[in-house]
Amino acid sequence: MNKKTKQLAIGGAVLAGIAYFVGILTAPKSGKEIRKDIKRASTKARVQAENRLKTLLGELDGNIKEGVKTAKSLNTSARRELQQLIANARVAKVKVRECLSALHEGEETDEELQAAIAEAKKTLTHLKKYFKK
Repeated sequence: MNKKTKQLAIGGAVLAGIAYFVGILTAPKSGKEIRKDIKRASTKARVQAENRLKTLLGELDGNIKEGVKTAKSLNTSARRELQQLIANARVAKVKVRECLSALHEGEETDEELQAAIAEAKKTLTHLKKYFKK
């Protein structure tokens, strides 16, 4: 082996040793600790989602009640428009309630949850715009 190759081999071995030592010093938490952190984070996310769904249910319910009262005093075309918005809000309310139940049972996927929240927000926005008219 020539001198250059020996230096390269020694340098590689030293570098590998240093990398190994740094890896040990900076190693992440143990598997048990990581699992606890993941469980804690997932529980926190579930509670936040549950609170958001409950808030949306309350908002939808309040806006539906307000819409029903308002619809009684409107002319025919405005009443039909508001009744359609109320029907959409009721559908969104059912979906939010189903997501909340599925969340309690641990069967809810993130995509379904996000879709239900988005639909409920959209419906609330439409109702609120209508009430501002």
